[in-house]
Amino acid sequence: MSGPVGVGIIGAGVISGQYLEHLMTYPDVRVLFVADLDTGRAARQAAAFGVPGWGTVEELLAQPDVEIVVNLTIPAAHIDVSLAILDAGKHVWSEKPIGLDLAGAGVLVSRADELGLRFGVAPDTTLGSGVQTALRAIRRGDIGRPLSALTLMQSPGPDLWHPSPDFLFQAGGGPVLDMGPYYLSALVHTFGSVARVQAVGHRAHESRSIRTGPRAGERFAVTEPTSVAMLLDFAGGTFGVSHFSFDSPLSRNGFLEVTGTEATIAFPDPNQFGGSPVLTTAGGEKRELPVDAGGQGRGLGVVDLARVIRGAGQLQASGALGLHVLDVMISSLRSLATREAVAPSTEAPAIPPLDESWDARVATL
Repeated sequence: MSGPVGVGIIGAGVISGQYLEHLMTYPDVRVLFVADLDTGRAARQAAAFGVPGWGTVEELLAQPDVEIVVNLTIPAAHIDVSLAILDAGKHVWSEKPIGLDLAGAGVLVSRADELGLRFGVAPDTTLGSGVQTALRAIRRGDIGRPLSALTLMQSPGPDLWHPSPDFLFQAGGGPVLDMGPYYLSALVHTFGSVARVQAVGHRAHESRSIRTGPRAGERFAVTEPTSVAMLLDFAGGTFGVSHFSFDSPLSRNGFLEVTGTEATIAFPDPNQFGGSPVLTTAGGEKRELPVDAGGQGRGLGVVDLARVIRGAGQLQASGALGLHVLDVMISSLRSLATREAVAPSTEAPAIPPLDESWDARVATL
């Protein structure tokens, strides 16, 4: 086949607006259908963004012109929904994480391979100009030989601003599974597979209260660790230290630094698409690396998936990568519980940076 790739979206919640805002502007994809359990909500999103079709999941999966289905359901539903998409003969782009159960997520990756289908997993912020510029600088040798990394994400928690934050503090939530994919995906792009992880952490409160929206004042149970520190031992001999917290009154977001023998590079926020990396030498010289910030937003991974389907290049945010990142996160939580180092059972593929000419705004298909 040739020409733009037809796309359908399952899940018409808040995040769908971010995807649709950008996907509707990228010439290599055509969004054809929005589906949701609440078909009224699907209809409203379709109308808001000019998508021609809307309806049930079953109706979407029956659309012959839809080749990629974007799974924007809640994390607990990711595996079942993605499996249904694959069984319908369609390629998958899944929001992060790939799933909550490592074995089930592994079945997804294997099933896609068996069916000759492609499977992509968020975050696609790793395709953004900010992270890609940093990755290319490291690959060029701008910091010398990479040695270590430091990441930090801390905030008071999403109960401060989210109208329904319960799921972010319960099974499948917490700062590791919610925010970890952004930082850990960038680290795996940089260093390769994690061979061992050791973690400590805690749950600061047994319950929290919602601070905003129609449920303000309502209390909910907290079941997941809300602060976790990880020591990551990468297979290539480097290491990283990562701290994720929903307990800090002092917010620090987007902190990711990689140190080499000659310089340290500060990545822009790995939860964003643009921003400029800053390189600092041992002599204190600072240099901001130029980036092209245009056309950046949710959906870059869907464009990459569309181009790979048509035969161009290697998938950046693959199911195998998403599976390894999930493995690292689950291993860290197991380590926290046992106080012992845990070796992930999966490996990530080697992922070269995108060519500097890669641009989602340009028609290539």
